Amino acid sequence: MVRFIVLALVLMNGLYFAWSQGFLLAYDFGPVPQAEPQRLRQQIKPEALHVLTAQELRQAEAASRVVAKPPECLQAGLLDATQSAAVRTVLEAALPVGSWLLDAVVEPARWIVYMGKYPNADALAKKRAELANLNLRFEPLINPTLEWGLSLGGFDTQAAANAALEALNRRGVRTARVVQERAELRGMLLRVPAADEALKAQLEELKPLLSGKAFAPCR
Repeated sequence: MVRFIVLALVLMNGLYFAWSQGFLLAYDFGPVPQAEPQRLRQQIKPEALHVLTAQELRQAEAASRVVAKPPECLQAGLLDATQSAAVRTVLEAALPVGSWLLDAVVEPARWIVYMGKYPNADALAKKRAELANLNLRFEPLINPTLEWGLSLGGFDTQAAANAALEALNRRGVRTARVVQERAELRGMLLRVPAADEALKAQLEELKPLLSGKAFAPCR
């Protein structure tokens, strides 16, 4: 019995050796050849293989780190009737329906608590320092005809501005007054609800029609 087992093991080892060395390939019995040209025949589209240079590798790594920005809502305006008609003509031909809107908008008049005008920038800076000592805030003027001056707050109604002025008088402000910084405005507001990078590039072509009214994030 032991002799039979030993003989069987010897035969099995010999058979495995012959199989592994390819001696039985003539009988279609043996391992899959790993040498050429068999490997060449197994390649799939070898012509598509491209070895990157060091510069191309750096560019590919940089591109993989770029995260696409999500679309954002942009608006421009207010546009008068002539500007609105020109913009509408361009957008209807260039962009899909629903990707942009032209809305009629009324912006209320703006009233401010105003100090000025001062004769020069030095006088303006001195008044700013005085207000800072009183812990009073001031904001930029949007009406250039009121320079050199200061706004201590903007309001949608004259009554609200008068109430703010009275409160400032109680804090020691004596030379301020209420003025209308801007009259009521009516026009069309151009809004692009979801502007991705490609759409933003197309919107650049509208700049000549907007008369300096640049796109900004929607309010």
